[in-house]
Amino acid sequence: MENILTTKDLCKNFKKQKANDRISITVRKNSIYGLLGPNGAGKSTFLKMITGMINPSSGEIYFNNKPWTRKDLMNIGALIESPPIYENLTAFENLKVRALLYNLPNSRLKEVLEIVELTKTGRKKAGQFSMGMKQRLGIAMALLNNPSLLILDEPTNGLDPIGIQDLRELILSFPQKGITVILSSHLLSEVEQLADDIGIIANGKLWYEESIHKNEDLESLFMDVVRKSGDYNG
Repeated sequence: MENILTTKDLCKNFKKQKANDRISITVRKNSIYGLLGPNGAGKSTFLKMITGMINPSSGEIYFNNKPWTRKDLMNIGALIESPPIYENLTAFENLKVRALLYNLPNSRLKEVLEIVELTKTGRKKAGQFSMGMKQRLGIAMALLNNPSLLILDEPTNGLDPIGIQDLRELILSFPQKGITVILSSHLLSEVEQLADDIGIIANGKLWYEESIHKNEDLESLFMDVVRKSGDYNG
């Protein structure tokens, strides 16, 4: 299978602290890649480099087997941290603001609202949305430019069980639409149900990368890897 994203010895230093230390990962096309790690392990820093939000200190990023450039951001969608929502606007109006950047027609806005099942919100302001609806609107924004790679950082944070189930089904549908997903989470059960491959980051380093094997005890694997990394205070 072809790879959509690879990194080689990717590093990010903040003054004297190494947030990411020589991370090399491989993400296969039309797969779901689960990026696991304790809080503060360096997952978000890594994703921010891939999405151009911060610059690497050293190392290389390849997108579709070519050196990454800012032009590749046209093919990458991301929801990192909280969705950038205007609470006084409707779902459609929020998308319209973002669509102006890409010069997209209204028909594309309606398409992504259908994908995330927000077509019936009408004139309801986003500030009145549930947490799950806000997350789905954030994903709709990330999908606007029809990306081939979608990056989701802790997308189930704050969701109730129904919201988590709805989001899970949505994420599972993306590879069939030609969208590769990198899913960052510290929730092992979520990644176990969604991911094809996993990478485990701890103390800023990638300690493990492998396909998920059937009947594998992911919790034991994760704890073993994190303990060996020294990123464990339990």
